[in-house]
Amino acid sequence: MAKGLLISVSGPSGTGKGSVLSKVKEINPSFGTSISVTTREPREGEQDGVHYFFKTKEEFMKMYEEGEILEYDEFVGNYYGTPTVALQDMSEAGTDVLLDLTIAGSMALKENFEQSVTIFLLAPSYEELENRLRGRGTDSDEAIAARLEMARQETNYVGHFDYVVVNDDIETAAKKILAIIEAEKCRCARNIELLEDVLRINKEMEGN
Repeated sequence: MAKGLLISVSGPSGTGKGSVLSKVKEINPSFGTSISVTTREPREGEQDGVHYFFKTKEEFMKMYEEGEILEYDEFVGNYYGTPTVALQDMSEAGTDVLLDLTIAGSMALKENFEQSVTIFLLAPSYEELENRLRGRGTDSDEAIAARLEMARQETNYVGHFDYVVVNDDIETAAKKILAIIEAEKCRCARNIELLEDVLRINKEMEGN
Protein backbone atom coordinates (compact mmCIF):
# COMPACT_ATOMS: atom_id res chain seq x y z
CA MET A 1 0.00 0.00 0.00
CA ALA A 2 1.26 3.45 -0.91
CA LYS A 3 1.81 5.79 2.00
CA GLY A 4 -0.59 8.66 2.43
CA LEU A 5 0.75 12.12 1.72
CA LEU A 6 1.31 14.69 4.46
CA ILE A 7 0.31 17.98 2.86
CA SER A 8 1.18 21.16 4.73
CA VAL A 9 -0.08 24.60 3.75
CA SER A 10 1.71 27.64 5.17
CA GLY A 11 1.55 31.35 4.54
CA PRO A 12 1.33 34.76 6.16
CA SER A 13 -1.64 35.83 8.26
CA GLY A 14 -4.41 37.12 6.01
CA THR A 15 -3.73 34.89 3.00
CA GLY A 16 -6.87 32.87 3.74
CA LYS A 17 -5.40 29.52 4.74
CA GLY A 18 -8.37 28.56 6.88
CA SER A 19 -10.92 29.33 4.17
CA VAL A 20 -8.93 27.57 1.45
CA LEU A 21 -8.33 24.45 3.55
CA SER A 22 -12.01 24.32 4.50
CA LYS A 23 -12.90 24.43 0.80
CA VAL A 24 -10.36 21.66 0.03
CA LYS A 25 -11.97 19.45 2.68
CA GLU A 26 -15.44 20.35 1.43
CA ILE A 27 -14.52 19.19 -2.07
CA ASN A 28 -12.70 16.11 -0.78
CA PRO A 29 -13.75 15.10 2.78
CA SER A 30 -11.45 12.05 2.88
CA PHE A 31 -8.40 13.87 4.28
CA GLY A 32 -7.15 12.88 7.71
CA THR A 33 -6.85 15.53 10.40
CA SER A 34 -4.02 15.93 12.88
CA ILE A 35 -5.11 16.58 16.47
CA SER A 36 -2.74 19.04 18.13
CA VAL A 37 -1.11 18.67 21.53
CA THR A 38 -1.56 21.60 23.91
CA THR A 39 -0.68 22.59 27.44
CA ARG A 40 -3.72 24.81 27.98
CA GLU A 41 -6.62 23.68 30.13
CA PRO A 42 -9.60 22.03 28.39
CA ARG A 43 -12.55 24.32 27.78
CA GLU A 44 -16.08 23.25 28.58
CA GLY A 45 -17.14 20.41 26.28
CA GLU A 46 -13.63 19.68 24.97
CA GLN A 47 -12.48 16.07 25.11
CA ASP A 48 -8.93 14.76 25.31
CA GLY A 49 -7.98 13.03 22.06
CA VAL A 50 -10.92 14.57 20.21
CA HIS A 51 -10.33 18.33 20.23
CA TYR A 52 -6.74 18.29 21.55
CA PHE A 53 -4.35 16.06 23.41
CA PHE A 54 -4.08 17.91 26.72
CA LYS A 55 -0.69 17.68 28.44
CA THR A 56 1.19 19.44 31.20
CA LYS A 57 4.16 21.57 30.13
CA GLU A 58 6.50 18.93 31.53
CA GLU A 59 4.78 16.16 29.53
CA PHE A 60 4.74 18.36 26.42
CA MET A 61 8.44 19.16 26.53
CA LYS A 62 9.30 15.52 27.22
CA MET A 63 7.36 14.55 24.09
CA TYR A 64 9.16 17.23 22.09
CA GLU A 65 12.60 16.18 23.33
CA GLU A 66 11.83 12.56 22.43
CA GLY A 67 10.76 13.48 18.91
CA GLU A 68 7.05 12.86 19.47
CA ILE A 69 6.15 16.45 18.56
CA LEU A 70 7.14 17.74 15.13
CA GLU A 71 7.07 21.47 15.95
CA TYR A 72 5.35 23.78 18.36
CA ASP A 73 4.30 27.35 18.97
CA GLU A 74 3.68 29.30 22.17
CA PHE A 75 0.55 31.42 22.52
CA VAL A 76 -0.50 33.26 25.69
CA GLY A 77 1.85 31.12 27.76
CA ASN A 78 0.64 27.78 26.38
CA TYR A 79 2.26 25.39 23.90
CA TYR A 80 0.61 23.97 20.80
CA GLY A 81 2.31 21.22 18.81
CA THR A 82 1.88 18.66 16.03
CA PRO A 83 2.30 15.01 17.14
CA THR A 84 4.52 12.91 14.87
CA VAL A 85 3.18 9.44 15.78
CA ALA A 86 -0.35 10.23 14.59
CA LEU A 87 0.99 11.59 11.29
CA GLN A 88 3.11 8.48 10.79
CA ASP A 89 0.20 6.14 11.61
CA MET A 90 -2.22 7.86 9.21
CA SER A 91 0.35 7.95 6.43
CA GLU A 92 1.22 4.27 6.91
CA ALA A 93 -2.50 3.47 6.67
CA GLY A 94 -2.63 5.22 3.29
CA THR A 95 -4.50 8.29 4.54
CA ASP A 96 -3.63 11.69 3.13
CA VAL A 97 -3.38 14.33 5.86
CA LEU A 98 -3.97 18.04 5.32
CA LEU A 99 -2.09 20.33 7.72
CA ASP A 100 -2.14 24.03 8.49
CA LEU A 101 1.42 24.61 9.74
CA THR A 102 3.75 27.49 10.40
CA ILE A 103 6.66 27.91 8.02
CA ALA A 104 8.94 26.28 10.59
CA GLY A 105 6.44 23.45 10.90
CA SER A 106 6.38 22.84 7.16
CA MET A 107 10.18 22.78 7.06
CA ALA A 108 10.26 20.31 9.95
CA LEU A 109 7.69 18.12 8.15
CA LYS A 110 9.78 18.20 4.98
CA GLU A 111 12.90 17.25 6.90
CA ASN A 112 11.29 14.34 8.76
CA PHE A 113 8.83 12.79 6.28
CA GLU A 114 9.67 11.79 2.72
CA GLN A 115 5.92 11.69 1.96
CA SER A 116 5.53 15.39 2.75
CA VAL A 117 4.24 17.97 0.27
CA THR A 118 4.73 21.63 1.23
CA ILE A 119 2.62 24.42 -0.25
CA PHE A 120 3.08 28.16 0.33
CA LEU A 121 -0.12 30.20 0.07
CA LEU A 122 0.14 33.83 -1.03
CA ALA A 123 -2.29 36.72 -1.33
CA PRO A 124 -2.38 38.28 -4.83
CA SER A 125 -0.50 41.34 -3.56
CA TYR A 126 0.56 43.12 -0.38
CA GLU A 127 -2.19 45.65 -1.06
CA GLU A 128 -4.79 42.88 -1.10
CA LEU A 129 -3.24 41.32 1.99
CA GLU A 130 -3.56 44.65 3.82
CA ASN A 131 -7.17 44.98 2.67
CA ARG A 132 -7.97 41.52 4.02
CA LEU A 133 -6.33 42.26 7.36
CA ARG A 134 -8.19 45.55 7.68
CA GLY A 135 -11.41 43.84 6.63
CA ARG A 136 -11.28 41.65 9.70
CA GLY A 137 -11.82 44.70 11.88
CA THR A 138 -9.94 43.11 14.76
CA ASP A 139 -6.47 44.67 14.60
CA SER A 140 -5.12 48.16 15.24
CA ASP A 141 -3.09 50.00 12.62
CA GLU A 142 0.05 49.07 14.54
CA ALA A 143 -0.89 45.38 14.62
CA ILE A 144 -1.67 45.40 10.89
CA ALA A 145 1.69 47.03 10.14
CA ALA A 146 3.41 44.36 12.22
CA ARG A 147 1.53 41.57 10.39
CA LEU A 148 2.49 43.04 7.03
CA GLU A 149 6.14 43.24 8.05
CA MET A 150 5.98 39.64 9.24
CA ALA A 151 4.42 38.67 5.90
CA ARG A 152 7.33 40.29 4.04
CA GLN A 153 9.78 38.30 6.13
CA GLU A 154 7.88 35.04 5.74
CA THR A 155 7.66 35.30 1.95
CA ASN A 156 11.45 35.07 1.85
CA TYR A 157 10.99 31.36 2.56
CA VAL A 158 8.72 30.64 -0.39
CA GLY A 159 11.60 29.11 -2.37
CA HIS A 160 12.03 26.41 0.28
CA PHE A 161 8.55 25.03 -0.42
CA ASP A 162 7.58 22.49 -3.07
CA TYR A 163 4.74 24.59 -4.48
CA VAL A 164 3.28 28.08 -4.32
CA VAL A 165 -0.42 28.90 -4.77
CA VAL A 166 -1.86 32.42 -5.04
CA ASN A 167 -5.21 32.75 -3.30
CA ASP A 168 -7.03 35.22 -5.53
CA ASP A 169 -10.16 33.05 -5.36
CA ILE A 170 -10.85 30.50 -2.61
CA GLU A 171 -12.34 27.78 -4.80
CA THR A 172 -9.68 28.16 -7.49
CA ALA A 173 -6.89 27.99 -4.90
CA ALA A 174 -8.48 24.90 -3.33
CA LYS A 175 -8.69 23.17 -6.71
CA LYS A 176 -5.03 23.98 -7.38
CA ILE A 177 -4.07 22.34 -4.09
CA LEU A 178 -6.11 19.25 -4.99
CA ALA A 179 -4.43 19.15 -8.41
CA ILE A 180 -1.00 19.32 -6.72
CA ILE A 181 -1.93 16.39 -4.50
CA GLU A 182 -3.09 14.28 -7.46
CA ALA A 183 0.09 15.10 -9.38
CA GLU A 184 2.22 14.10 -6.38
CA LYS A 185 0.47 10.74 -6.26
CA CYS A 186 1.59 10.12 -9.85
CA ARG A 187 5.28 10.72 -9.17
CA CYS A 188 7.42 7.74 -10.17
CA ALA A 189 9.25 7.94 -6.85
CA ARG A 190 5.95 7.37 -5.02
CA ASN A 191 5.01 4.38 -7.17
CA ILE A 192 8.06 2.14 -6.87
CA GLU A 193 6.04 -1.09 -6.56
CA LEU A 194 4.06 -0.25 -9.69
CA LEU A 195 7.23 0.50 -11.63
CA GLU A 196 8.81 -2.74 -10.45
CA ASP A 197 5.75 -4.67 -11.66
CA VAL A 198 5.95 -2.98 -15.06
CA LEU A 199 9.65 -3.82 -15.40
CA ARG A 200 9.01 -7.41 -14.31
CA ILE A 201 6.24 -7.85 -16.88
CA ASN A 202 8.44 -6.33 -19.59
CA LYS A 203 11.23 -8.79 -18.80
CA GLU A 204 8.79 -11.69 -18.91
CA MET A 205 7.51 -10.53 -22.30
CA GLU A 206 11.08 -10.25 -23.60
CA GLY A 207 11.72 -13.82 -22.48
CA ASN A 208 8.76 -15.03 -24.52
